[in-house]
Amino acid sequence: MSSTSSLADETLRPNVFLPPSISMISEACSISRSFCWCHMTLIIMPNGLESSLERIFLKLNASGSGNINPVLGESIMKFVWLVLRNVLRNRRRTILTITSIAVSLFLVTTLLTLLQELQNPTQTPDSALRLVTRHKVSLANVLPIAYLKKIAQVEGVQAVIGSMWFGGVYKDPSNFFAQFSVNADQFFEVNSDMKISEDQKEAFLKDRTGAIAGKNLAQRFGWKVGEKIHLKGTLFQFDPELTLRGLYEGGSDEGGSLYFHWEYFNEGMNNLGFTGTYSIRARSAEDVPRIAERVDALFQNSSVPTKTETEKAFLLGFLSMMGNVQFLITSICSVVIFTIVLVAANTMAMSIRERVREMGILKTVGFQNNQLLLMLVGESIFLSLSGAIIGSLGAKVLFSNLNLPALTGGFVQRLNVTPGILLLGVGVGVLVGIFSSGIPAWRASQRPAADALRRVA
Repeated sequence: MSSTSSLADETLRPNVFLPPSISMISEACSISRSFCWCHMTLIIMPNGLESSLERIFLKLNASGSGNINPVLGESIMKFVWLVLRNVLRNRRRTILTITSIAVSLFLVTTLLTLLQELQNPTQTPDSALRLVTRHKVSLANVLPIAYLKKIAQVEGVQAVIGSMWFGGVYKDPSNFFAQFSVNADQFFEVNSDMKISEDQKEAFLKDRTGAIAGKNLAQRFGWKVGEKIHLKGTLFQFDPELTLRGLYEGGSDEGGSLYFHWEYFNEGMNNLGFTGTYSIRARSAEDVPRIAERVDALFQNSSVPTKTETEKAFLLGFLSMMGNVQFLITSICSVVIFTIVLVAANTMAMSIRERVREMGILKTVGFQNNQLLLMLVGESIFLSLSGAIIGSLGAKVLFSNLNLPALTGGFVQRLNVTPGILLLGVGVGVLVGIFSSGIPAWRASQRPAADALRRVA
């Protein structure tokens, strides 16, 4: 029996690569001061290490492949475990790299979410029925208040109000928020998506110096119903003294503005009789395009021509006055992502340079070039993907729990990080991992084992 076994061993010896002893592998890894696959197993697996490894080697040999493949083995978890162990070999560098990527992806997620909110204003069934009429030349030009009755007579118009941006200062110039003087009689009919109690609505309509404010705005300044609000005019030589008569929720501004009577404003301006824009409510969605055409045709040949558009188009046009915001945000995001690639590439280059001899040892025990390449790229993807997930999810959690109207002075009502933006962040993380490690990982995987073993770290 012994002779038969010996003969079989002699027969297999030329064709089968027999694994070196566990002690030899461990010694080689210790000398190189690197954590190869076998050395990591010695550290983590407490018992039965040699027998477990020998069973793996023998099973792979018995498969007839003629080549030991400890990376793939029978379970992909061994490969994932190896990648994680290599990533954690220098914890300080790993933490700093993940943190830098997380901060960068947090910025990218924030900018993309802001761009989405600016390009897609809040839409409700009521806002889809609203139009805005402004001066055809510029929003800075005013319209005669006499246009109000003429617009109200246009077929399909249910209600119309004038609206004038006041732009006053409350206590300090840093306390910026939107302020409008409006025709109060049909204000709630045009803005039917605003929610306010009936008694507060009546109090506002009856008080010439009364005002209503969004709950978000009132919470920001600690206002209570019945409180006096003093505004100092900047655009106009008029300082209104208002009494807060009600708090509303909802609306196109989501509770971030203050409204007071246009009649009070007009008296303070010596009855000049002008307004900034007209807000129109159509009877039906089919009437919206017809109303826009009829209103503009009505004043086409007058000294003050108009431009009428949907509320959404008006808000987008107002955004365009700020410049090419989309190009600006896209440019910033591109620079940030490029910087992430440089940071991750530097990390991987340092990590790979420290492990050149380890690559040679791994090749000696059976690792193939493509397996080493996959391992190194996997480490890079793990780092960048971890940072991307932390940064993107962190942005979503943070913005869900912040009072953005109070922090931004009403400019940003909300930042809703959508699943699409989260997936984009994850995709950026994967691509950063691939591009940052591709060249150094490929070079390391192609280096001959003998050359790698001679390399002094």
